[in-house]
Amino acid sequence: MKKIILTSLLGLILIALAACGSDDEGASSDGGDSDSNGGKLEELQEAGTVTIGFANEEPYAYEEDDELKGAAVDIAEAVFAELGIDNMESQLANFSSLIPGLQANQFDVVTAGMAITPERCEQAAFGEPEMVYGEGLVVQAGNPMNIQSYQDIADNPDIRVSVMSGATEVGYLDSVGVSDDQITTADDIPATFSAIQSDRADVTTATEMTLRMAVETAGDDLEFVDNFEQPDIEGVPSYGAAAFSKDNTDLRDAYNEKLEELKEDGTVAELLEANGFDPESNMAEAGEITTESVCSGENY
Repeated sequence: MKKIILTSLLGLILIALAACGSDDEGASSDGGDSDSNGGKLEELQEAGTVTIGFANEEPYAYEEDDELKGAAVDIAEAVFAELGIDNMESQLANFSSLIPGLQANQFDVVTAGMAITPERCEQAAFGEPEMVYGEGLVVQAGNPMNIQSYQDIADNPDIRVSVMSGATEVGYLDSVGVSDDQITTADDIPATFSAIQSDRADVTTATEMTLRMAVETAGDDLEFVDNFEQPDIEGVPSYGAAAFSKDNTDLRDAYNEKLEELKEDGTVAELLEANGFDPESNMAEAGEITTESVCSGENY
């Protein structure tokens, strides 16, 4: 009888211990999720530093005299200051490496005026739109091939176009029928200009503001196509935003909250204007177009 009682008691103790262990594991699992999703903001606030990934693309984000500049940079700096994070540690990367850098935790945030697309939304957690912009073309001086639209490129198989690797323009060109063998990619905007200047390409395309500003110092052998016809395709106009790792949605949400406040008090409009943007046509108003609506395809 004693053996039966002792065996029963031992069984009850084991069950109780197993139950406690199960609760602890559950709490540990939840806590782990909380640490990865809910603790990034606190971690950065304690360190006082956020690591920014950017591509060298003026006027969104670029490096000049060893200093990080640009509209997206200034907006991010203002937002993070509101979050109590005053130091931004910058890391230059090729545009196509920015999202992989987020996924590898190389960056805390990407600040490059990156266009929100449904495909990119599967790979990164985008903040709310900060700016809106269209497309542009740069060609050889005099525009010898009379290129005024993406359709002109598609209609002439002899036209060669150089595009920054990872940029949305590759998909835009494809959508209007430009063949793959007409397109080559380069690391950045200066490299696409070099392709034209060395007669390895006839045209390059990127966002309008990028090309307008870059061509000013590129030399007399290049020109911006002023009568460019904006393509009527998905993704144009584009909505640029900061991007975060999908593991750091707490940081993204906190960023969005402060970003909205800075839009409403006029700070974002002032920063855009200071970087050459039109605060009326290039600012994404709070609540007007949401990231969710772009990611879903509703506004893409």
